[in-house]
Amino acid sequence: MASVWEVLEGVPDPEIPVVSVVDLGIVRAVGDGEVLITPTYSGCPATLAIEQSIRAALDSAGYGEVGIRTILSPPWSTDWISEAGRDKLRRYGIAPPERSSTVACPQCGSTDTEEVSRFGSTPCKAQWRCRECLEPFDRFKCH
Repeated sequence: MASVWEVLEGVPDPEIPVVSVVDLGIVRAVGDGEVLITPTYSGCPATLAIEQSIRAALDSAGYGEVGIRTILSPPWSTDWISEAGRDKLRRYGIAPPERSSTVACPQCGSTDTEEVSRFGSTPCKAQWRCRECLEPFDRFKCH
């Protein structure tokens, strides 16, 4: 099933197209004729779009028989974002989630940052600002 993983690595997240559904850890497993996915949160409005994108990619690659199953338990965790995904987020201007209390600005790298609003451009992100370069940025909420 390694080639199925390769296909899935080419499926972008609909809200952050620089990262794939594999980078974000949305794809939990591949095997036994199915792909298991977990949305970033149970009410994620992009879940259907993600499923449709995965289906289209699998069909185009000749894996029409492979099913897709959404599982919610255990819930998705920001710990599942790959290192490559974290780097892509940073380069795109989104601070990847870190368990530390310091948040580095994805623009200039300064840790002199502050949360402006718990609500960002999507429900899974918060709005932050860098006090050094004054740029606003999204940060994935840790969960």
